[in-house]
Amino acid sequence: QVCVVFSEELKCWCRAVIQSVMRSTDDYQTECFLVDYAKYIFVKSKNIRVPLDAFMRIPYRAKKCRLYRTKPVTLHIDFCAGAAKIISTDRWDSAAICYFQKLLK
Repeated sequence: QVCVVFSEELKCWCRAVIQSVMRSTDDYQTECFLVDYAKYIFVKSKNIRVPLDAFMRIPYRAKKCRLYRTKPVTLHIDFCAGAAKIISTDRWDSAAICYFQKLLK
């Protein structure tokens, strides 16, 4: 369910989906996903409101997505054989992350 939360960092009210609720020393902390900014933030429970219908009719600016079946690869260089080949790996390397971010921009 989408609600409205106040972001201290952005200094504005934003639409969000509540992910989890945690008890803190003085209040409840709620982890929220901001649907218009595609980021996770923590919000105090006093800063959560029910959205107005007009506010909910505005289209979302960001969507959560995954790269389905996309697997990380890296360039493996064999200096002895003088060859290079692309192999699959468990993690994305920093060059691939940088390249993907440039594609998104």
